[in-house]
Amino acid sequence: MTGPAAQPTTPPVPGTPSGAGGPWATALLNAIGEGVCLSRLSGEALWSNELFNTLDEGTRRLANAAAQETAHEILEYRRLGLPEKPGSRGSSQRLELASADGSRYFEMYVSVVDAAFEGKATETLISAVLRDVTSANRVRLRMDAIDRAGAELFAMDADAVRKLNAAERLKVLEDKIVRFSRDLLRFDHFAIRLLDAKTGRLELVTKVGLPSEYEAFDLFAKPEGNGISGWVAASGKSYICDDTSKDDLFLPGLSGAKSSLTVPLRLHDRVTGILNVESEREHAFDDDDRQLAEIFARYIAMAIHMQENLVVERTVTNMNVSGRVEGELAEPLSDIVNQVEALQNIVSGDAATSAHVARILRDVEAIRSRVREVASGPQTLLGVEKAMENRTTDPILSGRRVLIADDQPKIRQIIGSVLRNRGAKVTVCNGGSEAIAALETAAIEQEVPFDLVVSDIRMPDHNGYEVFAAAKKYRPDIPVILMTGFGYDPHHSIVRASQEGLQCVLFKPFQIEQLVDTVKQALKGK
Repeated sequence: MTGPAAQPTTPPVPGTPSGAGGPWATALLNAIGEGVCLSRLSGEALWSNELFNTLDEGTRRLANAAAQETAHEILEYRRLGLPEKPGSRGSSQRLELASADGSRYFEMYVSVVDAAFEGKATETLISAVLRDVTSANRVRLRMDAIDRAGAELFAMDADAVRKLNAAERLKVLEDKIVRFSRDLLRFDHFAIRLLDAKTGRLELVTKVGLPSEYEAFDLFAKPEGNGISGWVAASGKSYICDDTSKDDLFLPGLSGAKSSLTVPLRLHDRVTGILNVESEREHAFDDDDRQLAEIFARYIAMAIHMQENLVVERTVTNMNVSGRVEGELAEPLSDIVNQVEALQNIVSGDAATSAHVARILRDVEAIRSRVREVASGPQTLLGVEKAMENRTTDPILSGRRVLIADDQPKIRQIIGSVLRNRGAKVTVCNGGSEAIAALETAAIEQEVPFDLVVSDIRMPDHNGYEVFAAAKKYRPDIPVILMTGFGYDPHHSIVRASQEGLQCVLFKPFQIEQLVDTVKQALKGK
């Protein structure tokens, strides 16, 4: 202690400032874990404890200046008889203070106290108590950043979004998720897997910095045998892996990762997937990171759910509209048929007129058929009758090996027949597994390689991205065309494949001739 509050030799000694309490008080004030200082209204420092003295000179100067200014404000309110200054409690006020270099944050309490020294009049002094809240403040700042990031995930400019299809909107969303996750969670590797409710499989929808072998892991929401991701998805609990070399849950074979943080994606009380971040440092993630990641994961789950709901809503709306159109046209078309049939009896002896009447009947039936096709939604193609009539060999398609993968028999049969009629050699597969097996067989047995792959995205066994990845694995330059109904892409195959050289995406129901033109364009120059 220095100045008039000099430490007495025996505790307590009358005549020291009120509450000083001698060495016992000094020991107490050094042990409380907060910086404490006492000064005059003029700013002259009288005493400070050890923790306050360890602060750098610039921070101590800032604290003393803030304490002096605040004390004078408190006294001025008191002198004028005004109510307490906002933020005050009696003769104390709470402040927030940053260190001189901005690396630390403090919660500071300034009080006006009256102290009486032996033989002297009572003097008004300033006490200041500083509590280090750097860790809590950093969490708060990161929480604010997560709130801003969460709001940004849902922010889509209406005019800009209107120009994007479903896949492009998902690409914008995923770019935002990756960018914000990098800023907030400071990762080296990053992945999101969504849970397929029917199969329990954790589908990889996006990854950053992870090796290609990461995609080879078939993970399911099971607590055993499916790594940390499977455990988190099954339990709904987050998991911090401090050292991957010593953690039995961490799947071997992924190089570079030394620690990881995995949290569930939750929609209400339902787990919809997992968010996994990895670092090339051991012990890179702590409990604060876990809490922040869990909050951000909820934003991610809601944003993805909202985007997918928009696509589903579009599908249902289109089908409903098409169904209403079919209903509205039914009566007038039936009336036309009745009138034409009546004419047939009148002109039965006139061959030319009868031919015209028969043509009208065929056109009416064609209208009905096409309306039914549109009304059936994304599981159909348009313009099939005319396309099937064309059996002219196309020089671009002639002799080319094309693999078709779709779990809908009608779709794959139509596409296969149309391309065969134009001269292509077509292999038709009833799903992703069969398509991947065909690609593998062609490569291993050194058959004539496929020149093109056309695959549906949503199939029960393997999705469109997995077919795309297998095709590129065995022949990196092979063009791949993906198809989806009204843009429905639950595994985000389009976004992932587009980043790796996807040729084109077609949204059902599309004109079959559009597919033919797309196939020809992809094969040009190959």
